[in-house]
Amino acid sequence: MRVRGGIRFVWIATLAGTAFGAATNAQLSVDPNQIGSTNQPEIGIGGKGSGVVRAQILLARAHFSCGQIDGDFGSNLQKAVAAFQGDRQLPASGTLDAATWAALNADKAPLLVPYTISDDDEKGPFVQLPNDLMEQAKLPALGYSSPLDELAERFHSSPDLLKALNAGADFTNVGEQLTVPNVLVLPPGGPNSVAKVIVSKSESSVRAYDANGKLLAFYVATIGSAHDPLPLGEWKINGCQRNPVFHYNATLFWDAQDKDERAEIQPGPRNPVGVVWIDLSKEHYGIHGTPDPSLIGHATSHGCIRLTNWDASELAGMVTKGADAILQE
Repeated sequence: MRVRGGIRFVWIATLAGTAFGAATNAQLSVDPNQIGSTNQPEIGIGGKGSGVVRAQILLARAHFSCGQIDGDFGSNLQKAVAAFQGDRQLPASGTLDAATWAALNADKAPLLVPYTISDDDEKGPFVQLPNDLMEQAKLPALGYSSPLDELAERFHSSPDLLKALNAGADFTNVGEQLTVPNVLVLPPGGPNSVAKVIVSKSESSVRAYDANGKLLAFYVATIGSAHDPLPLGEWKINGCQRNPVFHYNATLFWDAQDKDERAEIQPGPRNPVGVVWIDLSKEHYGIHGTPDPSLIGHATSHGCIRLTNWDASELAGMVTKGADAILQE
């Protein structure tokens, strides 16, 4: 399986503003006690803080992923809440109302858990990633930028949330005690449990179903663009490749300046397709990870379907080769 360059993404940082519901948490303030409390108010779009973090963690544990846990109630969380509500036969308002909180609070596990920074967390190598793909191709691997970057991704969180939960912590210090979201849960199905994947352009989502039609997981996604729309239709999953090399071919990019450029970009979590590639029977297209989880749902792509690395990894661990992949409006 060859990961080819028909899937480089257009990085549009301006789409990550509050109008699109992305994280803007430079001054995020959270209270661990409030995150752990089942007594929560109704929360909707624009909400911030501890109650939002609680909902994001509980939804992640239930496999309704809004992407990065950041304490900010934006459009991604609204979609995940509505999907959870629909699955639980509640009115799909997209608002955290009393009935939705009651359903979420059925999960009695602790929302936050302790974690001690290990030697492995500090090994790196850590890389300041250049924006230019040809410069990226010179690197032996595309790793995290810092221990904080690595730890935030491991716990499905924004770096600002980890810093807010651990005021004054030194994330470069082996032995440092941290408080982190309790999101490292088992997949909802085992290997080959996903028989059908539905990608929704209008919802910017990926849904995974078993052979009986049961919804196993919901993931907010980045899907296509006006110039490179999602290839609607019924396709198949050809297979999965973890830690892929990205083969850049400029002729496949409408916006490439030099059409003669070719490059191989080495594996790593900050590779253009992240840590996993789920190959579709539509040539050059796949479902894959991302080098920047904060942009999921808030940027555009060259047609492919992008998830956070953790969501793409979970899906890859469940999907069946030959499964249906339905790409729809």
